[in-house]
Amino acid sequence: MENATTIDTNADGEALQAEVSAKSAISSDELDRLTTDIVGALKSVYDPEIPCDIYELGLIYKVDIEDDRSINIDMTLTAPGCPVAGEMPGWVENAVSAVAGVGPVNVDMVFDPPWTPERMSDEAKVALNWY
Repeated sequence: MENATTIDTNADGEALQAEVSAKSAISSDELDRLTTDIVGALKSVYDPEIPCDIYELGLIYKVDIEDDRSINIDMTLTAPGCPVAGEMPGWVENAVSAVAGVGPVNVDMVFDPPWTPERMSDEAKVALNWY
């Protein structure tokens, strides 16, 4: 995807620096604001079976911000048989669509690589007593 800014996470679920693959039509300050606001929106979505947001759980694999402000998100679930598997992408789409300045939001459910607890942030591990 040309001119995409990608939000990604490392193995601990910590946000990596936004990276522009080529000169973007969106200013650096605006990309920073969008990145911060999108992450905030993602943190407002919770897995109903786990008292932690999907971002800290490491369920968000990739967020691309295109020059036209469309947003493409790859996410997963803690388990493919999750009872809200059909609903959660819509929750994510609605949360990110509410961010000022974003265009259409597309959420793809992916299962490769499979989610593991190692993807959780330290914050999620503390909240779930995984230490």
